[in-house]
Amino acid sequence: MNEILLRSLTPSVLAILVRRGADFAAAEDALQDALIEAIRVWPADLPQDPKGWLVTVAWRRFLDATRADAARRRREDLVDEEPSPGPAPGVDDTLQLYFLCAHPSLTPSSAVALTLRAVGGLTTRQIAQAYLVPEATMAQRISRAKRLVSGVRFDQPGDVATVLRVLYLVFNEGYSGDVDLAAEAIRLTRRLATAIDHPEVAGLLALMLLHHARRAARTAPDGSLVPLAEQDRARWDTKSIAEGVGILQAALARDRLGEFQAQAAIAALHADAPTAEETDWVQIVEWYDELARVTDSPVVRLNRAVAVGEADGPRAGLAALAALDTSLPRHTAVAAYLHERDGDLATAARLYAEAARKAPNLAERDHLTRQAARLNARRSR
Repeated sequence: MNEILLRSLTPSVLAILVRRGADFAAAEDALQDALIEAIRVWPADLPQDPKGWLVTVAWRRFLDATRADAARRRREDLVDEEPSPGPAPGVDDTLQLYFLCAHPSLTPSSAVALTLRAVGGLTTRQIAQAYLVPEATMAQRISRAKRLVSGVRFDQPGDVATVLRVLYLVFNEGYSGDVDLAAEAIRLTRRLATAIDHPEVAGLLALMLLHHARRAARTAPDGSLVPLAEQDRARWDTKSIAEGVGILQAALARDRLGEFQAQAAIAALHADAPTAEETDWVQIVEWYDELARVTDSPVVRLNRAVAVGEADGPRAGLAALAALDTSLPRHTAVAAYLHERDGDLATAARLYAEAARKAPNLAERDHLTRQAARLNARRSR
């Protein structure tokens, strides 16, 4: 319980430290010390005001570090401004901190990586997987970003596009495993949508709602993944679907298409189909064409190959897949699915097993392993 509480408080405490004058790297170091102290102390003596306690301890750690650094003696003037141990301000600073981390001195990719690590709570490995780069490369990118912003005052917030990218990746991580992360991303995107009149903010909110509406049906009672085509659509959240579709329609009417609106349109077509067999795959392929035009993303083209396989047959999907880099994440799993649809069970079983060895998480690995076993059992009959 304390771990969940600490995680929920971390962004707002970090924002308070930055506003009080700590540079980002020093604030993060001080907060980490305070979190370690909280893990040690709280099980036996949980404070009445956990947020105020963290602010006070972290600020003291920051001041101690400042005094110890001869090159930063000027910061000793801040000692008298140490906050009292009373209740901390109740304002939610998380969204503000997202904008502050998207600093103009950073490239968009570095700003996203830094924010995901410092505010979103994702590990370096998770961020590296999202960006399709080695973990060591991402670790270096995050370290460079920390060094670059060290000592910089965060009075020039970054742009909306970078913040949207961070929220999207945080949601995706939550969607694949952590319910709280996904819910927090939706909450922050709602707040952003009320503060900024921007079609892509609306598009992202619609996309999140449409995906999150299917969450209850995505896993079986034993925790195994349930593919979209096999999900019990009666378990989908129709209220969230209706809200997402309404938000999307209003955004599309403004005729300023962006990647999140296009993704939401694809999700809406899946949500609108009463059964998997009634999915409008032809229109989904058209939206993937729009999405590829906007993003030029190889992952989008990989997903498009699946849609082509559904709309025009598995061999058409395999032809689209042949034009893509085989090292793409989930490329092997897509190839396995399309070969199974084409009736080549031996090749499909082999590829499912290969894809399982490359799977980024345990649930996906188990799902692909079961697919391979299922086909091998069919072949042996």
